[in-house]
Parts: sequence; structure tokens; C-alpha cells
Amino acid sequence: MHAELLVPGVTVGLNALLEMRHRLAELQLFSAPGRRSPLVGLHHSKLRGRGVDFDQVRVYQAGDDVRNIDWRVTARTQEPHTKLFHEERERPVFLLVEQSPQLFFGSGLCFKSVLAAQVAALFGWAALAHNDRIGGLVFNAAQCSEVRPRRSKQSLLQLLGLLVRANQALAGTPASTESAGSGLALALRRAREVLRPGSLALAVCDERSLDDGAELQLGLLARHCDLILLPVSDPLDHALPAAGLLRFADRHARLELDSGDAALRQAWHARGAERAERWQRLAQRLGILLLPLSTQHELLAQLREQVQPAQRSRQP
Repeated sequence: MHAELLVPGVTVGLNALLEMRHRLAELQLFSAPGRRSPLVGLHHSKLRGRGVDFDQVRVYQAGDDVRNIDWRVTARTQEPHTKLFHEERERPVFLLVEQSPQLFFGSGLCFKSVLAAQVAALFGWAALAHNDRIGGLVFNAAQCSEVRPRRSKQSLLQLLGLLVRANQALAGTPASTESAGSGLALALRRAREVLRPGSLALAVCDERSLDDGAELQLGLLARHCDLILLPVSDPLDHALPAAGLLRFADRHARLELDSGDAALRQAWHARGAERAERWQRLAQRLGILLLPLSTQHELLAQLREQVQPAQRSRQP
């Protein structure tokens, strides 16, 4: 798709995702030295699988781990010395980004597929600026394209390129007849195969993609990785306006809904609320961060509203 054919809010181009790096100053996603945010707090989690870096050698003190005694320095100085380590600062950050036909829809500021691409790019640039290794995969119900985590701008650009191609292909893709959540479960399973303990995984997906299989895979992944969940929704996912007879169609099916039916609107709202509550319950059960996003509001404003209160709550 040529740049001149891109429709803002409907499809996204590479330039738009590159520009997201200039918005990092508007919201601190990962902390600077000596500061904490709800996201960088994950860089110092209870997980200990990510490794350590050698820091220095000093004279042995009571309580030091005898396994860390530096025997060469001890022999040379005739005084016990121990090695000091600090937890490895760099970590793999892995973005799982859904770009399936069910996201090619929006009644707010943009389509859900565009919002998913924007937030993935924002976190990707933030991770790179924080000196982390960045990788990820772009998926739908049928397939996924993967970039292994590397501390390289080229790695992020490769991921953004995959994301743009998948996003622009949606314009000519009919709605899938497969189950909505099947792609998320497969992507999470692949993430479990790729990621080492202590990695940070961010799942950017349709709010409707959470099924039993995906919930199981999230629970398994949370055992050895930190997670951030970013489900994307649209106002029409939660509330059906009383607009009379509504017709929906794709290449294979047509559906008519009488939005004037109060019972139908109530049931529609209840299903949307149930989906949102399921994400909340899952995040609470796994003890992971949930940042739901909507096409109704600007991306940075939503993240700022959710992240800053958490930052204040973590300050001593």
C-alpha cells in the first residue's frame, strides 16, 4: 500500500510508527536511574533468572556468600575478598501484537488495529531507549511473524516493518471465521518457547481475544516472565446505540441487528462488561499489570491516566 493511499486512523504507515519515538518525553514508561515507575518496577522483580553482572571485589565481610569469594585475590593479598554482583540491567522485552481482521474496526479516533500498532511502537521505542533488548511477534488467527530480541534499533525497525505490512494487509482481508482467541493462545505459546526467565512480555490484543486457551497460556507464561496486558477495545464493543436497524456484512455473511430493542442493547452491554471483568480477574489472579485501551481516547492520555496514579502509589 503506497503512502498516499494510507487513510489516517484506518491504516498505519512506517513513518507514523517511527514518529512515536518523539512522544516518549510525554510519559515516562521506564524509569531513569534512581527513579521508579509501575513499568520499570518489573525490571527489579522477584524473578532471578535473567542473570547478574560482575561489579567489583572488596574485603570479605560477615554475612557475605562464601561461594562468591575471589580465591585469586584472596591468595594474592592474604586477606579474604569477595566478588560483588549487580542484577543484569538489560532484559529482553517482547511485544506480542495482534493484527487480525477483528481489529479492523473502529468508531472512535482510529481503528483498533491502528491503536494496537501505535502502543506497540511506543513501548518498543521506550524499551530501546532503556537499553533493553527488543523483539516480538505480529500475529493473527492463522500465523505469526517473529523477531528475536536484540539490543538493536534494527531489531525494532524489523518488528515495526512486520507490523506495518500486517496492518495494511487488513484492508483486503475478510473477517476470519476462526475463533477470536485462537491467535493469541498460539502467540503466547510461541513466546514461552522463545523467552528466557525474567523477560518482559507485553500482549497487545483485541479485548475479545481472551478465551480459555489464551488464559491458560498467560498463566504459564507468568510463571517465569513479567507481563503487561494491553487489551484494545472500541466503544461499540461495550454499548450499542439506539440507531434502528443496523446491517453488518463481510464477504461471507450478513447480519441485521435491531438496536432499538432495549433487551438487545442491555445484553450487548453485559457481554462487554463481562469481557472487561474477565481481564481484571486474570490480572489480579496473576499479579500482573493491566492497561486496557480504547479507540475512544488518545493513546498517551489513556496511558498517562493509568500509569501516573500507579507511580504515585509506589512512591515512599
